[in-house]
Amino acid sequence: MNEQIPVHDGDALLVVDVQNDFLTGGSLAVPGGEEVIPPLSRCIDIFQQHGQPIYATRDWHPEHHCSFREHGGSWPAHCVAGTAGADFAPGLGLPAFSMFVSKATAPDQDTHSSFEGTPLHGQLMMYGVKRLFIGGLSVDDCVLNTVRDALKLGYQVFLLSDAVRAVNVNPGDEERAIAAMIALGAHSIASADLI
Repeated sequence: MNEQIPVHDGDALLVVDVQNDFLTGGSLAVPGGEEVIPPLSRCIDIFQQHGQPIYATRDWHPEHHCSFREHGGSWPAHCVAGTAGADFAPGLGLPAFSMFVSKATAPDQDTHSSFEGTPLHGQLMMYGVKRLFIGGLSVDDCVLNTVRDALKLGYQVFLLSDAVRAVNVNPGDEERAIAAMIALGAHSIASADLI
């Protein structure tokens, strides 16, 4: 176990795209995607106990989104706004005060970062957030791009290494993504390190 990290003012938890369509049985299932739920739930409980902000991002696509194969994109239709597939995984236990951030909401807008085209950065600044604790799906796409942008924007970033899983379109994508984030300045920790 690494050194324990107390949660305090200026911290926020960012849960990236833990939605039904990315879990087993979903239209774009990430292998082992549901395995991120228990460690993220633990982090949610800790942030709730400390009264610190919790953000959950979600793909919230229109039916004719440009990322869908039938419209020239790379992926099967997924996370269509208002469908069960776009719902957050029920096991997460997101509290009522969580702040939800929808992304890729326009038909011609394909975003891979939680910051791109969303109010997330402004909200974090409003709450005085300096440190971001990030987990979710998938680590080789939306988590990677979110961490990159967070670091560019000046946040100290902690990647919850046991609370991420990868699509692995190419073998080794997960390892390369984690190595890239660490090289950029992110700290890799386990959910159990938070207190």
